[in-house]
Amino acid sequence: MRELERDSSSDDPSCGLAIIGQGRLGRALSQALATHPEYRIQGPLGRGAVAQDADVALLCVPDQEIAAAAATIAPGCLLGHCSGATTLEPLHPHEAFSLHPLMTVTGESTSFSGAGAAVAGTTRRALEAAIQLAHALNLTPVQVDDADRAAYHAAASIASNFLITLEAAAERLAAQTGVDRSLLVPLVRTTVENWAALGPQRALTGPVTRGDEATVTRQRAAVEERTPDLVPLFDTLVEATRALAGTPEPV
Repeated sequence: MRELERDSSSDDPSCGLAIIGQGRLGRALSQALATHPEYRIQGPLGRGAVAQDADVALLCVPDQEIAAAAATIAPGCLLGHCSGATTLEPLHPHEAFSLHPLMTVTGESTSFSGAGAAVAGTTRRALEAAIQLAHALNLTPVQVDDADRAAYHAAASIASNFLITLEAAAERLAAQTGVDRSLLVPLVRTTVENWAALGPQRALTGPVTRGDEATVTRQRAAVEERTPDLVPLFDTLVEATRALAGTPEPV
């Protein structure tokens, strides 16, 4: 991947942009771009929209719906999708691009400012359209090749989706001791901030890192007693943490 610079020569202050898809992402992007004078926003429109008068159409639909939505778009306009894992092939034969904000979206008031964005284009003009949209949203565009899309999106899922799954497991176990989720929040926030500032090895703490196998054994026994279905997850994480810390496995 390589970070991209903005090419101001491609700015079009009167670009008609149709946003198609009325889910969370479509609504959030429409709201975030509504105040930008360089775009005349149409939408968010429902699936099946033709976008006849648009210069650019952006599909904010589920991955499996991209090809069908693309097939209804009028020829001539640039066509993009917001999928992280999908290549540009489903947009054929349109001149196509992709823009995937590297940000979790839970509502239409989502702020994209400061996040990254994976972009790609079948032509330089299409790529520049993606870059321009990224900068309008205060995103940092990074070009991700088709061959890397699945790995890129898997990394995003691990960093965001799987983190929530992990914290849900911690919340369940803590609740059985009378500790509310709110008391875990400062720990989680500081841990993430340390990872961002220091990198994984220096940010890592805890009994596995210290080689305190007696404590790890007691922890595992407690997990097995209170939430036995989480034992495989606990074991996998202990093994992965040992590998990250360089701590030898107990004999």
